[in-house]
Amino acid sequence: MKTAVLVNGVPASGKSTVARQIAGALNWPLLALDSLKDALFVHLGTGDRDHNRLLGRASYQAIFAQIADFPGSSGTIVDAWFGFQPRDVLDAHVQRAAIGCVAEIWCTAPPETIGARYAARVCGRSAGHLGLDYVPELIGLAGRASPLGGFPVFTVDTTAPLALDELVAWLHGVMAQACPQQATR
Repeated sequence: MKTAVLVNGVPASGKSTVARQIAGALNWPLLALDSLKDALFVHLGTGDRDHNRLLGRASYQAIFAQIADFPGSSGTIVDAWFGFQPRDVLDAHVQRAAIGCVAEIWCTAPPETIGARYAARVCGRSAGHLGLDYVPELIGLAGRASPLGGFPVFTVDTTAPLALDELVAWLHGVMAQACPQQATR
C-alpha cells in the first residue's frame, strides 16, 4: 500500500522546510507543488493570477500522476497548500494514485509572521508567483485556514524549532496502525 505524507499549510507557513526535513529523515521522495509550477512558468510563461492557478492545478494533478506510477509499497512526501482545491479533487487524486495511507502535517504560524515571510521572499521567487499585493489576502487566509480533516494530523508551529524526532515517531506510529507494511521501512 502506498503512503503519502501531505505537508500542508498556507503559502509561507514553513511547509517546504518541514517537508525537506521529513523527506530526509524517512529517505522518501519529495514532490513539491512550487517546484513543478516553477518549471511550468519557465516553459509556459507566468501570466496573470488565473494562469498561476491553472498551472497550480496542473502541478497538483502531475504530483498524483507521478505517485500513481510509484511502486505499491512506496512512501512519498507531498509539499503543497491543499486548501486551494476542493477536497473532492484531492480525494479523487488519492484514489487514482492508489494511496492507501495518508497522514497530514499541518504547518502554521501567526498570520502576521506568514505575511512577513511571504513579503521577504517575493523578490527571490519566479515572477509567476503572486506579488506583494497578495500579502493582506494571505494574512486573512492564514487566520482562517485549517487542516484538511479526515486524516491523522500533526500540527507544527513553524516559529519554533522542529521536533523532527517526535514528528517521525508520530509518523511511524500512524504507519504502524494504518499501514503496517510501511512501519519497518
